Amino acid sequence: MSAVQEGVSRRRISQGELDAICARHDRLWQARPGGARAVFAWMDLSGLSLRGRNLADADFSATVMVGCDLTGCKLDNASFFGADMQDVLLVEASMRRADLRGACLHGADLSGADLFEADLREGTIASADRKFGFKVIEPKGREITQAQGASLVGANLQRSRLSGIAAQSADFSDAIMKDCKLVRANLKQANFRGADLAGADMSGADLSGADLRDAILVGVNATSWRTDGANLDGALTDNGSAAEPVAQLPAAGMLHEHAVWCESGGAEGQPSVFDDVDLRGLGSITGLNLTALSAKRAVFYGLDMEGVQLQGAHLEGADLRSVNLRGADLRGARMVGARLNGADLREAQLGPLMLGPDRLMPADLTDAVLRAADLSGADLRRCLLVGADLTRTSMHGAQTRLADFKDAVLAGVRGLQREGEPV
Repeated sequence: MSAVQEGVSRRRISQGELDAICARHDRLWQARPGGARAVFAWMDLSGLSLRGRNLADADFSATVMVGCDLTGCKLDNASFFGADMQDVLLVEASMRRADLRGACLHGADLSGADLFEADLREGTIASADRKFGFKVIEPKGREITQAQGASLVGANLQRSRLSGIAAQSADFSDAIMKDCKLVRANLKQANFRGADLAGADMSGADLSGADLRDAILVGVNATSWRTDGANLDGALTDNGSAAEPVAQLPAAGMLHEHAVWCESGGAEGQPSVFDDVDLRGLGSITGLNLTALSAKRAVFYGLDMEGVQLQGAHLEGADLRSVNLRGADLRGARMVGARLNGADLREAQLGPLMLGPDRLMPADLTDAVLRAADLSGADLRRCLLVGADLTRTSMHGAQTRLADFKDAVLAGVRGLQREGEPV
């Protein structure tokens, strides 16, 4: 950044000037003549619209953009160092590896935004000074990235750096925050309900009064963190869950007996019941024949279940978050109220199970939660998805003939086609 003098004012630009800069940026990306990188450093864009623009690699350093609309923008690798982004709309924006150090995100809406490996650590704006070397220009506490009251519902913050961030009362519910750095972060009263914080470094973080209900805290570094008054009901940790640990059961033998029972048509072996059991200790159950398995309210979180056969299985209320069910046979499975946030269900069979010449048993996912799950290429014919939460799911190429989506939440769904028409 070029040297600036203390007290410099930001140049206010119009929507027309903004559009012209964006047009040149587009030409640059398209390798057309007259292209130039979008540089908004030290400008005032307050209230302007950048909705849906491709501004990857753009420079917003020290920009005032209060109330700007950047919904659906592509902002990968863009710099927002020290920017004033209060009340900005960044819903479903792509901000992978963006530099947000020292930015003010107070009241911003980043619901569903992709902030993979984004940098939200401390940052200070300074200028060159002959006497002092570098002199801080905006010393009003802005060196700390501020996200008080910001909404990051369902955002992807995997491997992002938020050490030292001030995010009191921010909403991170259902956010993906695997391997996130939150060292010494101020997260008082923040909402992490249902968030996936597996492998996150939260050492020294202040989570006083935070809502961590149903959050995934597996592998978290919790050294010296503060959780006074925090609600940890239903949180999934390394030490277990509300379910019975599978280590207390002869799981291997039970699964073998169940497979024999399935393959012999019930003549040998016996069916297994894993209701209310924490099955994470199994690690992988790929390709097993577990037809008609009963695992109501069981915990499968993170298991590799690729190609598993679960036709007619009872999985009501089960925790199947982040599981690999690619190509799994779930025809006729009962999954009422199951949690499948972030699950890989590509090419999974969730169609009806034929019980006789004129009798079909549909897969039942009534009231199931499938936020950010991948259902690309899945067979959902006749599937019951009544009241299911399909927010931000990917359904490219999914077969949905006669599927029941009554009262389903379809916000941000990608690729869904019903009756041959895109939704």
